[in-house]
Amino acid sequence: MTSKRMILGWTLLVFIAVSGIVIGRLSVTSASTEGEDYQILKTFTEVMSMVKKHYVEEVISQDLVYGAIRGMLNSLDPHSSFMSPDAYKEMQVDTKGEFGGLGIQIGIKDAILTVIAPIEDTPAYRAGIKAGDKIIKIEEEMTKDMTLFEAVSKMRGKPNTSITIGILREGWKEIKEFTIIRDIIKIKSVKSKVIEDDIGYVKINQFQEKTAHDLTTALQTIRTEGISSLILDLRNNPGGLLNSAIDVSNRFLPKGKLVVYTKNREGKKTEFFTEDDSDFSLPMIVLVNQGSASASEIVAGALKDWNRAVILGTDTFGKGSVQTVIPLSDGAGLRLTTAKYYTPNGEDIQNTGITPSIIVKLEAQNDEQQHAIMREKDLKGHLENEQKKVDTKEKETAPLVVDEKDDNQLQRAVDLLKTWVVFKELPKAS
Repeated sequence: MTSKRMILGWTLLVFIAVSGIVIGRLSVTSASTEGEDYQILKTFTEVMSMVKKHYVEEVISQDLVYGAIRGMLNSLDPHSSFMSPDAYKEMQVDTKGEFGGLGIQIGIKDAILTVIAPIEDTPAYRAGIKAGDKIIKIEEEMTKDMTLFEAVSKMRGKPNTSITIGILREGWKEIKEFTIIRDIIKIKSVKSKVIEDDIGYVKINQFQEKTAHDLTTALQTIRTEGISSLILDLRNNPGGLLNSAIDVSNRFLPKGKLVVYTKNREGKKTEFFTEDDSDFSLPMIVLVNQGSASASEIVAGALKDWNRAVILGTDTFGKGSVQTVIPLSDGAGLRLTTAKYYTPNGEDIQNTGITPSIIVKLEAQNDEQQHAIMREKDLKGHLENEQKKVDTKEKETAPLVVDEKDDNQLQRAVDLLKTWVVFKELPKAS
């Protein structure tokens, strides 16, 4: 049976779910019919039989089994989960970057479905949905105990159809309903421009199938404008395709450089290398923050370890695990954590993230911009870091989004690159 290897990010997006996919294989074996496993399965079938025969209302066998499977996966780490056939289809669509939806990034915070950020010029953004909003209802269904995939599935739909969501915002005493018309959400994974006359700026929002190609096009375009350096912005990039992360790293590293390696439970090591020589050698700064997760951390870690770029910002999210997606016989899917990944220097970033060479915290202009930071170490059931003990008690706040004119991280990067050029052009002492 074919399976897919994933590097998953820390949130799901109503406009796109975060998943890193690489083709792999994982065998599915039948449960043992002897010993302890048999006895446990016997107990399960007994309970299922009792429920079907005696529960006060008629129940559907598939619902009982799916519920039991979800409970099984929920007992593992936060990135292992079961996907119904519909949810599995959604996951497969997610990497394309275009479908009907609302345009909001969501996550689970304090067991509540929460808006991480609305995307500019989307139905949710125009309706007034804000970062930090709690989604209490979708249509008439309460979201308590609803999985992210279920929420995504319910909020997506055909363009020009409406959906009503119940929002509770800080300071509100009651839930307010927003009726939003779905639209085609097109996610452009790469955006670029030239700032300060000669500094290239490229922002990668997700690592999709065409991200590396789009990055190449963006670099070619801004290089024709005579740039002298580059800022690669990976802030609030929740992840994406593993192969895409490797290809993006390949745009900046020489051929044959180790980008990342993984190790499974048995300690088997799988290495991923760049395959082509990069022709881009200009000075680089990579911007990261607590929202830079998974595939973003792979790129930042590779460029840092090979001294290809200066990493600036705050510690990244800290998701260092690999998920394998296994299609099941009825069209459902199993997403199972099967390995951990490490930077080229062998660093385990689980719960710690990538620490920038230059720490610069984003400054809020007012208290309303501040939001509690959620990292991998804050997720229930997270895997531990095998190399160091991680403090999980410290709580942080930071603005999720600021205007470019107030972006002190970006401005610090610009100042550093200007200084870089000045020092490079200084005549040598005679």
